[in-house]
Amino acid sequence: MVSTRVVDKAQFEGAMPHQVWYTSYGSNMHLDRLAFYIAGGRPPGAARTYPGCRDKRAPAVSVPLELEGTLYFATESPVWTGGRAFYDPEASGRVLARAHLVTAEQFSDIAAQEMYREPGVDLDLREALSKGRAKLGDGRYETLICPGTVDGLPVLTFTAPWGMNDVDWVKPSAPYVRYLSTGLLEAGPWDEATIAAYVAACPGAAGHWSAGEIVDLIRG
Repeated sequence: MVSTRVVDKAQFEGAMPHQVWYTSYGSNMHLDRLAFYIAGGRPPGAARTYPGCRDKRAPAVSVPLELEGTLYFATESPVWTGGRAFYDPEASGRVLARAHLVTAEQFSDIAAQEMYREPGVDLDLREALSKGRAKLGDGRYETLICPGTVDGLPVLTFTAPWGMNDVDWVKPSAPYVRYLSTGLLEAGPWDEATIAAYVAACPGAAGHWSAGEIVDLIRG
């Protein structure tokens, strides 16, 4: 079994890196889904077409990570319907995630598409890298989080500016749960039972999705 990579909690120091670990905890853990953010196009069944990144190369490598914090589902996704995945780094718990090694430019373009902005402008990552957090706007994925480094390169993700207890939790849809879960399975170290139990316990999914139902979605 492949082990998860260890995140060094020290903040990144030094010049702006050429590469970063874009860390997804939602549907972009699945490489097929991530490909539309990088190469562009419309995913099967989706209403939205993604422009893609300026640099359309696939990640150099993708590795499984565990982050401190909690995954929860809230707001309403126009793509998936149902709740979206968010990361609260201040809450207790663990988040199963997948880190993709991309250029800082690619990370900027992926983040822009999640923020419903046009890609093509490099984000200023300095505050996130030095302080661990940077609020770029009030939108639901416009807060950058840097929980540390892996192999000397910064780990970067984005989430909402609020905490998990500041909003109503919303049940995620079956297609979203399936993509998220199969992305974790694709990552390597976690089996179906571990993934299903993890997702079923996340606020928003808890009480709506059982571990058994999630296993059925993974296999379906």
